[in-house]
Amino acid sequence: MQTGSVSQQMNHGAHELFDVHEVLNSMIAGINLKTILRPHVKDQELLNILDRQYAFSLDEYNITVESFKTGQDPSHPTTSYKMQTGNDFVYGVKPSQPKKPIQSANEISDEMISGYLLGSAKTSATAKTSAALETTNPVVRRVLADSIPNCIEMAYELSIYQNKHHYYQVPQLDQQTSQEMLNSYATAQGPMYKVQ
Repeated sequence: MQTGSVSQQMNHGAHELFDVHEVLNSMIAGINLKTILRPHVKDQELLNILDRQYAFSLDEYNITVESFKTGQDPSHPTTSYKMQTGNDFVYGVKPSQPKKPIQSANEISDEMISGYLLGSAKTSATAKTSAALETTNPVVRRVLADSIPNCIEMAYELSIYQNKHHYYQVPQLDQQTSQEMLNSYATAQGPMYKVQ
């Protein structure tokens, strides 16, 4: 057992090392995926999203590696990813062809690409959240925690893109069922005991 002060560079528990290793590998996979898929993108809007997310992800990867290796603040703080689209969703389901695996790379479509990118952002959010919960180095924990909203924003941007093109449909319940679900909870009163 080691007690007392530990240098920032060595202020990592074994669990943290494995978790952050997994985070960095998932970040690399996401960046590589963007590079591999870029030549197959047909829609300019999706290409713009991919390019902005690639540049942002690469910078975020670099500062995560930097803080992980040094245990200290990276050369610049984590910034916030800003999507360049509205928040409007199209609700309802319209008939579409059943999905099935492709038989050749020539079948890669913008629908698939945006879906792969969405999956990658969701995976990264999950990995970073899991790692940040038990990271012992306070700087690395903060870098991971600060980057989670960026994964969420990227995934949200991609889901809006997919919805706009009817790749990601949003079914709704009937009005009565929706109201029953919305009204199935009520706010609680304060504690009955004295808070000290």
